Formats: sequence, C-alpha cells, structure tokens
Amino acid sequence: MCEIFAKQPQENYQFITRSIRIDGHATSVKLESSFWLILEEIASAQEMTVPKFISTVYQEALEHNGEVNNFASLLRCACLTYARQPQETMAQALSELH
Repeated sequence: MCEIFAKQPQENYQFITRSIRIDGHATSVKLESSFWLILEEIASAQEMTVPKFISTVYQEALEHNGEVNNFASLLRCACLTYARQPQETMAQALSELH
C-alpha cells in the first residue's frame, strides 16, 4: 500500500533553499523540491514569477493575520490547497487579482 509513497525518487523530497526578496528584504526559503514545482505551477498560472507569487502570499498573510510565524509551512499548505482543487483554487485566486 505505501510503496507508491515510500518508493518515490529521493529528489522529490530533497530540500532546496532559494533566496528571494520579500518587501525589499533578502531572505531564504527552504522547501522540498516537490513544493517548489507546485509553486512554479501556481505562479505561472497567475502570470507571476515564483518570487513575486511568494512575496504576494507573504503580504496577504501579513495583512490577514498581522504576522507570519511559519512562512515555509504556509507555503506548503498553499501547495496542498492547490493540489486538492487546482481549478477552483486558481479561479478564486485569479478573481481576487482583478
């Protein structure tokens, strides 16, 4: 039963750290490579670069919550939300952009 999960290539869950700018400040984000692929897909669907998308998510979370305690976890959860319902999630995201 778990072979589909356990026997996936190690590259899928290898950590990748990327340097990005959020609100003019340089920072780094460390996520598994599979999450970076999903973020690239989401950003592309919104006609954004990954750094721009990440910065937008950060700003929106900051406005909504007043602080962002665990940003890497927020990004992982954003990827899971997208993976569960990609069409509905993107339709809502695009409508909020316009």
